Amino acid sequence: MEYIQEGKAILGGVQVFIGTRVPVHALWEYLESGDSLDVFLSDFPSVSREKAIGVLKSAEHSLLHAHSH
Repeated sequence: MEYIQEGKAILGGVQVFIGTRVPVHALWEYLESGDSLDVFLSDFPSVSREKAIGVLKSAEHSLLHAHSH
């Protein structure tokens, strides 16, 4: 399933959660500052839990796959 989209018409090409204008990097910023996923989802109600977890799992998969080669 797709969770991220980008295009010049949406925030100048920044990756956003699909169907929203919420930049994916905002999730990382929240987590890096110690906020929980629930805080992020509360502040950005247009992002579903499924989309946020999907992005996290995709990143995890990419990291694990990159180290297996």
